[in-house]
Amino acid sequence: MIVLFVVNSPEFFLSHRLPLAVAVRATGVTVHIATGLGPACKEIAELGFEHHLLPISRSGRNPFAELRTLWGLYRLMRTIRPDLVHLVTIKPVLYGGLMARFSGVPAMVAAISGLGTVFVDRDQRRSRIRRGVEWLYRLALGHPNAKVIFQNPDDRAALTDMGAVSKDKTALIRGSGVSLASCPMRPEPEGVPVVTFAARLLEDKGVGEFVEAARLLKERGVVARFWLAGSLDPGNLTSVSEDVLSQWSNEGVVEVLGHQSDIPGLFAYSNIIVLPSHREGLPKALIEAAACGRAVVTTDVPGCRDAIDPETTGLLVPVRDPSGLADAIQFLIDNPERRKQMGASGRALAEREFAIEMVVDAHLAIYRELTNGTHQ
Repeated sequence: MIVLFVVNSPEFFLSHRLPLAVAVRATGVTVHIATGLGPACKEIAELGFEHHLLPISRSGRNPFAELRTLWGLYRLMRTIRPDLVHLVTIKPVLYGGLMARFSGVPAMVAAISGLGTVFVDRDQRRSRIRRGVEWLYRLALGHPNAKVIFQNPDDRAALTDMGAVSKDKTALIRGSGVSLASCPMRPEPEGVPVVTFAARLLEDKGVGEFVEAARLLKERGVVARFWLAGSLDPGNLTSVSEDVLSQWSNEGVVEVLGHQSDIPGLFAYSNIIVLPSHREGLPKALIEAAACGRAVVTTDVPGCRDAIDPETTGLLVPVRDPSGLADAIQFLIDNPERRKQMGASGRALAEREFAIEMVVDAHLAIYRELTNGTHQ
């Protein structure tokens, strides 16, 4: 049996799907990985997987480049003849779903880890683009032997309501899982509280609101350090620019740390984790924060609210509301015992809901269902 994973970014494959691919291979299945270009391509090959480079970009503004992506996917599927394709992130789901149908792949898994900027942005032009994306989803998810995995019920309702997929062809798996052993729960650091934002530096992730909340708290005289951990993403239309990032760094309200490869290590030196995103699938940063025993502040939007137990493991705030965000952060700074209780409850939540072993088992069960039990 052959399984083909299609993911736009090799780094995303390593951070979000590697444990599943390793588990699939351990059952005797041949695993192929197709991604766009990135430094992690070499690491995927070194791990012993069959890696294929796809001409795929996330911005999607050149129609000829999009046609090359479609043709590359079709040719790859016709060449290796997978028994099942597992499509991860928006463009692989849309394009890979179409090509899986046209190339006759017997089974398809589509992982919806968020619906993208067009489902967040209220701009009228984006609304027209959204209608086109909805049409593409209907085509892409129409494979007769498919399962569409959602990370939160709001995204599932959005696609079932638009007629893109019937509910009986869906499954709900809360996130990509976390290795509890790799995220030990350590005591909070002493001294000045550290408030950490850890995500790509995108407007959609609420990075601007985080910086503004830090300004407000500094103006109030709240003593804390604000860490901005993450990289720019020029391939994303909502990425912060280098000029803006330099301005934030020079202003000194936040400490710009750049990309961090050891997130559990970063959280060990943090007291509060903040992600004021505008919409998510189910953010891994919040799962890791829970596993590390850290209280979180996040927004009351799909995905984010599904990653916490409100008032128990963290606090929810309105989206695009720096003042409300500042109030919630200040509450946790001023109430360290409540904060630590939330952190302990977060660890319990991670053990109960987010352990990587549970997530892998749920995926393998779906594989067996779609391949009539031939995947053991």
